[in-house]
Amino acid sequence: MQRLQDRVAVITGAAGGIGLATAKRFAEEGAKLVLADLDEAAGRRAAEEVGGLFVQADVAREDDVVRMFATAFDEFGSVDIAFNNAGISPADDDSILTTGLDAWRRVQEVNLTSVYLCCKHAIPYMQRQGKGSIINTASFVAVMGSATSQISYTASKGGVLAMTRELGVQFAREGIRVNALCPGPVDTPLLRELFAKDPERAQRRLVHVPLGRFARAEEIAAAVAFLASDDASFVTAAEFLVDGGISGAYVTPL
Repeated sequence: MQRLQDRVAVITGAAGGIGLATAKRFAEEGAKLVLADLDEAAGRRAAEEVGGLFVQADVAREDDVVRMFATAFDEFGSVDIAFNNAGISPADDDSILTTGLDAWRRVQEVNLTSVYLCCKHAIPYMQRQGKGSIINTASFVAVMGSATSQISYTASKGGVLAMTRELGVQFAREGIRVNALCPGPVDTPLLRELFAKDPERAQRRLVHVPLGRFARAEEIAAAVAFLASDDASFVTAAEFLVDGGISGAYVTPL
């Protein structure tokens, strides 16, 4: 399919995981790509792999975000899609009883403030052209509670979800759709480092997934491509769950 032919897409956190998988999917569907990441070496490799343009950016810094979207517009003439995907989940973000204020603030800056900045500076380009699709990466933890808490991560993703809903409503009649992608656990390097390398911790999570496995990054990318495309033309202000059934489960199969 070529649903995104010649559309200009900006992807943050694009050097690996969901971001890179989405860049590959967008490229297959004909998009012109601007890939942003803090990791210059990995970002350049990703851009070369998909034939895109790399911009090194710390998305928690407003000047970097402004430059990122300006580069996309100057190079390609529009900003049609913004996939605001960058995020962190550090080990020192844990229970509210043990998570320090510095860890709390760092996660909020990268996971929530960056999405605020990316939406703030993508929307004017989309207003100018009368259309656009913004996809913000939230999480299934934005709609559920967990006894194995990452308190700042969970709060940040709840904030992304609420902000997305508001923006989707505010800008709907200007042709700008804003949706929140809510993935379940995804088999990425970040998740493997946090959970999967410890079989007991991995199984504690897998038991709650009706499909019985973690998602593949390519499966999440397929959902992003749908939300970015005209196939989702009547979808906005939505929490788009791609979680293997977690959020709908009371008891899972043995």
